[in-house]
Amino acid sequence: MTSQDLYRIRDFVPDFDAIAAEFAERSRAFSARAEVLADLRYGARPREVLDVILPERPKAGAPMHVFVHGGYWRSGEKENYRFVAAPILAAGGVAALVEYDLMPGERLDVLVGEVRRSVLWLQEHARGFGADPARLTVSGHSAGAHLASFLAATGVDEKEARPLPALKGLFLLSGIYDLSGIPSSFLRDEARMTPAEAAAWSPLTAAQHACPLRVIAFGAEETTPFLEPASALQSRLNAQGEAAQLLPLPGLNHMSVVLDLGNPLGIAGGRIADMVASS
Repeated sequence: MTSQDLYRIRDFVPDFDAIAAEFAERSRAFSARAEVLADLRYGARPREVLDVILPERPKAGAPMHVFVHGGYWRSGEKENYRFVAAPILAAGGVAALVEYDLMPGERLDVLVGEVRRSVLWLQEHARGFGADPARLTVSGHSAGAHLASFLAATGVDEKEARPLPALKGLFLLSGIYDLSGIPSSFLRDEARMTPAEAAAWSPLTAAQHACPLRVIAFGAEETTPFLEPASALQSRLNAQGEAAQLLPLPGLNHMSVVLDLGNPLGIAGGRIADMVASS
């Protein structure tokens, strides 16, 4: 089996479809009992929308936490990930889930820009949701972790400084930090990422900026492309004097880590709750 095959997650997660269905079902159940402000617009494109989910008893100046879903840049809907807001709300935070365009219809730089603009929009409008814009943290899963990482990083080909939000912390779950294998992987016909895009937007070669805390988490049962680059990114950040922690999640794979993220009693969910409460 080639290294590129290691990106095809469903080959390594026998219950892939069942877990994906559980994401959607848990999100439907969560949405039925939560106060969801759906499809707030941060831009003009059809998918430039986001959801804000409010805690049951909000307190003025609450922390805000934003989640960016995965899907290998070419799939995914925020509605199927609302359940990950549970630990955020449990910690008294306001949750937000952002949507963005998909490849191959749009290029990777567009997706990076949309995630940046969505979080900047949330920071600007935070007080309208009862949140403190200075208490902002962000998480992302898989391609969402890749995109979220550029909230505190600059791509190697970016000629001008881009506006970036002021974050208290980043929780990067099962992220893709070296994109060099993506163009030749099974995604070549689905995302159509070019080698030039992969080189321009790999977090391992990007300029990493200051952030009070980065947690780089992954399932212990993940494949190599999600393990070795995570350690490499942490090492690079630590060498720069940046606070970056590795968080292996025992017994979990690329899909089950998301269930853990949405569980206030899970390892990942607990760390999210702690990050939110201490922001």
